[in-house]
Amino acid sequence: RYCFKLTKTEIFNLRFQFETAKEHLNMNRTLPYVFTEEGVAMLSSVLRTTIADKVSIAIMDAFVAMRKYISNELLEKQSLQDQITQNTEDIKLLKESFNQFQNKDNINTIFFDGQIYDAYSKLVDIMTKAQQELIIIDSYADKTTLDMIAKVNCPVILITKKKNALKALDLAKYQEQYSNLTTIRNDTFHDRYLLLDNKTIYHCGTSLNHAGKRTFSLNKLEDSDILNSLFTKINTLKKNKV
Repeated sequence: RYCFKLTKTEIFNLRFQFETAKEHLNMNRTLPYVFTEEGVAMLSSVLRTTIADKVSIAIMDAFVAMRKYISNELLEKQSLQDQITQNTEDIKLLKESFNQFQNKDNINTIFFDGQIYDAYSKLVDIMTKAQQELIIIDSYADKTTLDMIAKVNCPVILITKKKNALKALDLAKYQEQYSNLTTIRNDTFHDRYLLLDNKTIYHCGTSLNHAGKRTFSLNKLEDSDILNSLFTKINTLKKNKV
């Protein structure tokens, strides 16, 4: 409590700092003791000479200055650590936002009239991400829809109404070259959907052949009840080949 023994490393550091003679650095000698702050205070109460009083005051002032210095260092270190933590959180949030922006499939998008190629490109990008099966629900499908389906490298089911611009000749010519398309004629759908791999659904505010001609939105559906009910409906149609 009042004093402690120095280690060999501490003696070496003191010798190096105060440039003491090498002969004083005899590692075989007994390690010296040094006073703690409480020890100096205790010593000052015993030694009553003028010099002892001055030395004791100087030593106590040194302890106060050292305590203040250490306290400031700790505060600065904690402040720096807090700033690093905050910066890390900010960078993480920024990275997540950037990744979300980069991953276009996770963004709800609006296209304005005239953005014909942008809308076409986005729809094709989504459709070509299907790995196992792509289902397209579009009552007004036509030859343009077939042009987009030709870019998909997995089986495609197109659900469209019985009478529209998609002619039997168009389908016949398409199937002479490509073998990835199955067509289901059904008049019960009004909205347009893209269903990927039986797990992801996009709601499209316009028919594929009109994308970009008027303002529309393209949204990824997240509600599990909607997903399940729509997939159930589609699976029934696939089974019955309505």
